[in-house]
Amino acid sequence: MTTAPTRDRAPIDWREWVPDVLVGLVVLGFGLSEALSTDYVPYSAVDFQPSRVALVWVALATALAVGLSRRAPSLGLAIVWAVCGYELSASIPVMYVQLTVAAVAFGAARWGHTATVILSGLSIPVAGAIAVIAVNTNILGPVVDAAQFRRLMDTVQRVTDSWQLGAAVLGMVVLAVPWLIGLTVRFSSRAAASEASQQVAEREAARALRESEQAKEIARLREEQTQLARDVHDVVGHSLAVILAQAESAQYLDEADTSELRRSMANIASSARGSLQDVRQVLTSTNEPLTGPGDLRELVEGVRSSGHEVRFTEVGTPRPLPPELATVAYRVLQEMLTNAIRHGSRTSPLEVELEWREWLRIQVVNSTDIPGPPTEGGHGLVGMRRRLESAGGRLELGPFDRPTFSATAWVPMRTVVT
Repeated sequence: MTTAPTRDRAPIDWREWVPDVLVGLVVLGFGLSEALSTDYVPYSAVDFQPSRVALVWVALATALAVGLSRRAPSLGLAIVWAVCGYELSASIPVMYVQLTVAAVAFGAARWGHTATVILSGLSIPVAGAIAVIAVNTNILGPVVDAAQFRRLMDTVQRVTDSWQLGAAVLGMVVLAVPWLIGLTVRFSSRAAASEASQQVAEREAARALRESEQAKEIARLREEQTQLARDVHDVVGHSLAVILAQAESAQYLDEADTSELRRSMANIASSARGSLQDVRQVLTSTNEPLTGPGDLRELVEGVRSSGHEVRFTEVGTPRPLPPELATVAYRVLQEMLTNAIRHGSRTSPLEVELEWREWLRIQVVNSTDIPGPPTEGGHGLVGMRRRLESAGGRLELGPFDRPTFSATAWVPMRTVVT
């Protein structure tokens, strides 16, 4: 048998009720003291004999209402009006301790729900009407006989020329003043809370902005690091491939042909120096070196000088490229040649074609011993694709149905005014 899940409720911290209980006990002490000492004792409805029990009940109810004025102001307000109805119906004298209902009026306006605030506000004119009835009956005896009250009533009568109006004003003032104070504190507290929330929101927004800026900076640094790795890979990989090809070709030279051996060694030294210079430039400069259309042909000539047979074809009229596109074309062709040397055969010619149309098409083809796509575990092919895609170009490998390495790149052309 399964039971319906119960909603977890936060445990009540009774320590928060300590101030309310203490205030209620103080009001109860004054109320009981007044109930047991007053000369105005009502008659019991049971035996029609004077009895102070009703006054004790009024004191208890008043203390309870005041004690609930902060935690349950709606219940405290209901108790106050129940006591007033009981006193009017049973002709129970009004007690001085009942002036503490001002705390209930304050609590209803300060902590009550919207309905409680409205009802407590509507209760103020009702309190004035009850005050008129109370003055006109004997239930206000303990207060009417007080000298201070009589002097106050005389002052009000001189101003209003009507004791009924004076009684109504006094009755409403008892509730209206604390109710207005509670309402003022309520809205002031909300304004302060709203301002605090706004400050918290502003701090959160500032923190989010800082985190966003930090994330952007980290992403930028990582992109720079990745770009640096690609550049070093392109430069070093190409130079080492050329040097390796020249060193391997030197093995097949005639031992007596020292001039050709010297030329190969000079080419190796030149490639190494160029690679070292390019690496230094990449590591020390924040911008890539600018390249032009002629540099593409120089790359091809560098591979040819290493001993590879190269068939170079250029279709169309070479045009200047924007610096960023020229660098993309240079690095992509550099990596294509590196992969062609690495994966291709030394015994077959390496074919390079540049076609200048709406796009610059770069194609490198070389025969391989084993058909199929090249395996690339580093930055080579990935770097070429990202360079081209960032410039709006694309890379295509293959076909792989025959033993050839084939790579084709399309670099977008944009007219540059020179």
